[in-house]
Amino acid sequence: MSVSGVLAELLRESRSLCPVRGMTVALFVMGTTASAQASSGYQSPANEAKSRDTTVTRTLGAFVDGYYAWDFDRPHTFDRLYTTQPARHGEFNINLAYLEAKVAGPRYRGRLAVQYGTSVQANYAGEPRVGVVSGPGVSQFIQEAVAGYQLGPTLWLDGGIFFAHLGYESWISRDNLTYTRSMVADFSPYYEAGAKLTWTASPRFTGTAAIVNGWQNIAAENSTPAGGIRLDYKPTSEITLTYDNFIGNSAPDSIPERTRLYHDVVAQYNPDSSWQFAAVYSIGSQSRSTPSNGTASWWGMTSIGKYRATSTLSLVGRFEVFRDPSQVLVVTGLPRSFQTTAASLGIDVAFAGPLLWRTEGRYYWSRYDVWPLHSVSHFGSNDSFIVTSLALTF
Repeated sequence: MSVSGVLAELLRESRSLCPVRGMTVALFVMGTTASAQASSGYQSPANEAKSRDTTVTRTLGAFVDGYYAWDFDRPHTFDRLYTTQPARHGEFNINLAYLEAKVAGPRYRGRLAVQYGTSVQANYAGEPRVGVVSGPGVSQFIQEAVAGYQLGPTLWLDGGIFFAHLGYESWISRDNLTYTRSMVADFSPYYEAGAKLTWTASPRFTGTAAIVNGWQNIAAENSTPAGGIRLDYKPTSEITLTYDNFIGNSAPDSIPERTRLYHDVVAQYNPDSSWQFAAVYSIGSQSRSTPSNGTASWWGMTSIGKYRATSTLSLVGRFEVFRDPSQVLVVTGLPRSFQTTAASLGIDVAFAGPLLWRTEGRYYWSRYDVWPLHSVSHFGSNDSFIVTSLALTF
């Protein structure tokens, strides 16, 4: 007979002898049953929900992306201009490596990631040096250092150094359709320092509002904060539409204010598990040094298509245009501006496990001679390269 059966029989017998004794035994039986339930792992629905709500998850991770690139213009400094990736010609190097620690609790979250690589050096080269304790010397090693608190069921507040609220392409090469990043992505922020509110209104709509130090700045170079919004809408399971913007002063306090206004429009279409498409259009303007000079503007677009031929093999193509006639974002150091069209083809091989091999060829043709050649102080209007990368996610 089971334990519960024995206890029930004892209860019946005690009642027939004496009501008081029966009540005492009944209390004993109830306590014993509750104890048995607790020891067997049973929890009431309320206790179970409470247990879930207080769960804290801590994870560690790492990523390394090594590459070799050959630029057919063979730049004499081995540096490849106008890009963060691949940043070096004719050598084996690390594009990006990072270590991360993440925590997620009932109403808080955070991520700390430190990084290294040639893309890091290229991307943080413009970090302002204002005062003594600023600049890329330390800032470049911080990928993210962000902490968040849940203000409500669908509202989060995050602060620190975090990935930018702008654009489509990720800072981490593994997460992009193409191995190298588009010109639109390379000429807009990858990181920001400040605070942001994220509101998940529904599974289809998410809104973000950010206040930051500036246009990809950790160190503030002026006393005026910048900011912007991001709106992500998913009308169907196959389509995602995004709009984001930025507004802020791009000049240091020592010179007249130059207001920068920037917009992104992104469309993603994933009809099935084999195909992925994305299109991005960006446009920006910035006031000049005096009101009489008006504003300078730039624009760019990217279209990408990726086909998964097998579970391990994918093919990806891209066409893009970028025009910055006033050298607002792309400073060539020449009287000639960066106005360029490009196309690329890539092959991705996903090995068993977290290993990814990617190879890409890319060709640029420009309106002016802005690409460094192998001879010192010589420039050409075209550039092409091929890069191969092996990346591992831990």
